[in-house]
Amino acid sequence: MNKELVIDSTPGEVNIALLEDKYLVELHKDNQNSNFSVGDIFLGKVKKIVTGLNAAFIDVGYEKDGFLHYLDLGPQIKSHLKYTKLALDGKYTDLKSDQTARPADIDKKDKISNILKPNQRILVQIVKEPISTKGPRLTTELTFAGRFFILIPFADKISISQKIQDQDERSRLKRLVQSITPPNFGVIIRTVAENKMVAELDADMRDLLQKWEKTLKELIVKKNTGKIHGEINRTSSLLRDLLNESFNNIYVNNSILVDEIKKYISTIAPDKTDIVKLYKGKESIFEHFGIDRQIKTSFGKTVPTKNGAYVIIEHTEALHVVDVNSGHRVNAEVNQEGNASMVNFEAAKEIARQLRLRDMGGIIVIDFIDMYDPANRKKLYETMKAEMKNDRAKHTILPVNKFGLLQITRQRVRPEMNINTHEKCPSCGGTGEVKASIILSDEIERNLKYLLLELNHKKLFLTLHPFIYAFFTKGLYSYQVKWFLKYFKWIKLSPMPSYQFLEYHFFDSKGNEIKL
Repeated sequence: MNKELVIDSTPGEVNIALLEDKYLVELHKDNQNSNFSVGDIFLGKVKKIVTGLNAAFIDVGYEKDGFLHYLDLGPQIKSHLKYTKLALDGKYTDLKSDQTARPADIDKKDKISNILKPNQRILVQIVKEPISTKGPRLTTELTFAGRFFILIPFADKISISQKIQDQDERSRLKRLVQSITPPNFGVIIRTVAENKMVAELDADMRDLLQKWEKTLKELIVKKNTGKIHGEINRTSSLLRDLLNESFNNIYVNNSILVDEIKKYISTIAPDKTDIVKLYKGKESIFEHFGIDRQIKTSFGKTVPTKNGAYVIIEHTEALHVVDVNSGHRVNAEVNQEGNASMVNFEAAKEIARQLRLRDMGGIIVIDFIDMYDPANRKKLYETMKAEMKNDRAKHTILPVNKFGLLQITRQRVRPEMNINTHEKCPSCGGTGEVKASIILSDEIERNLKYLLLELNHKKLFLTLHPFIYAFFTKGLYSYQVKWFLKYFKWIKLSPMPSYQFLEYHFFDSKGNEIKL
């Protein structure tokens, strides 16, 4: 599979498009002013403890307090609180060499009021960004993500990605990681660590340990609530998680960002720095690679599929609903069951792409066209699982039920990507009302008089909708003739079928539009 990353850098944000075989599958916006991103670590203050929810609300500097549930404290919360207090008291303790007895893990059935107190300062990490009216979702089980590992302070367990299935490789990785992991730290081995040499793994481990130590040292000088450690930007995190041998090109329209990306790639995949290329074209980078067109066709309420069918996507507060329609896609040589199957299988591919593209999360209910053969329903379920195999968000897919409904739960950690594909009407300006057509001729003549008598244009061209053109040129004594007799200049009129009904434009002798 040919993978390409196209990065559009603007002063306010960076837009990142992931293409697979030239087809847009992921779109990310890296807002440079965003202060509350997944992975960021904050020093917060306990504002309120709600015993009924067994949770606490934490002030991290956002307009809405963050939500911290008891089960998100992590079993090592007592060690966590101990180190936080030491750092806030100005005492740095190296966790790697700490030989003191570690406090016992907390009971999963305990109460949060026995662990936290109001106004207590606590180190928290964002696991879900603020969405709608809700504040960020928090955890105290801190993690530091690297290219090959996820480092977990205060833990002592080594886990391996289930996607690494070779037992010999799993054993090799576990032995290597045990040898380079210091005491009091846990590790999750990522899929990309498969077949990597010890030098690469050790470098990633050292980098993660430095991040933890830097966080503790930052905490020593930090006294007020606020960010302690920021996750790397969205561009770098995408490269860290996605970059592999299948990546062919990374196109960027900003020379400074090109240098930054090359520098970052040189640390994680030195042999891949040549795939980063600076785009110097005159048209926008997204337009050049056909991304703008794909965005317009992919983010509306109705999305067409390749075979002529379409899906309708509706969003509610509780869930997302997707309806599959055959449209005009009917093969006369195939029976109803066969037509339904072909439409459903093609729709499953598009829906899997839409979930990634819009980053839809929560509950998704898909209403496929009814199929009565259990074998076809099972095949549709397997198709959906196969299409979502490349989706990095955690998800669960249930089999198609007897009503033709398929249900999916998908992890939501960021607000859903939503792009308005409608444009403002040039005739009404979005109001739904237009000027009375009877006054159009007066308006055009006023502008004509201004251009000829006050701006002294020698030659003018006027383009209009074909209906208005016919009105101005009809008869022997047309508007065009009247203007000639009045101003002694012949105004050339041209019909433009693409114009809105009351739309018109003036052009000078060189063909340049005159802005009125």
